[in-house]
Amino acid sequence: MGGPGVRGARRPELRLPALERYEGGELEPDGDYDGLEFREADFAGQDGGGARFMDCALTGCALDETRLSRARVLDSVLAGVRGVGTELSGATLRDVELTDARLGGTQLHGAVLERVLIRGGKIDFLNLRSARLKDVVFEGCVLVEPDFGGARLERVEFVDCALKGADLTGATLRDVDLRGAASLEIARGVDRLSGAVISTGQLLELAPVLAGELGIRVEG
Repeated sequence: MGGPGVRGARRPELRLPALERYEGGELEPDGDYDGLEFREADFAGQDGGGARFMDCALTGCALDETRLSRARVLDSVLAGVRGVGTELSGATLRDVELTDARLGGTQLHGAVLERVLIRGGKIDFLNLRSARLKDVVFEGCVLVEPDFGGARLERVEFVDCALKGADLTGATLRDVDLRGAASLEIARGVDRLSGAVISTGQLLELAPVLAGELGIRVEG
């Protein structure tokens, strides 16, 4: 997408090979998963910290309290996953499509996301504090109170995406395109919007918050 003066995000280009159905039981810490299909698996409470997923598809899996810190998810598709409290701190997601997710309290602080498409679904209280996002597209999804505190966003697009109560405290934005957001609500850190592009309508909607940030009294 992008626009004048804004570099658009590069989307993942996924071509999954023929996948083998996963029959291996519980996830293992530092496990190596290559060319596998995980369908309707229940990984609630399991520990796959440090695991590597390459050319994989996770479809309809339950990820409640699943521990995947420092995991590497590469050239993979996650479709219809659901869960509360999924732990992905310090993880790497590269060339990944996440579609129609239903997630709450997902921990991605300190994570690295590169060429990631998040399409559809709803994610509540997404923790991306101190994460690095490059070439990431949020499309047609609902993000409720996402926390981008201290994060670095470069070439990130919000397309038909509802952004509710976002926290940008201490974040660094570069070539971030918010014009396509269906709704844009910044709870904190509106002063960090330097490096982003917004529409005229969004500017008017954000005006009260901006005025408050600048200490401007608006009367009459």
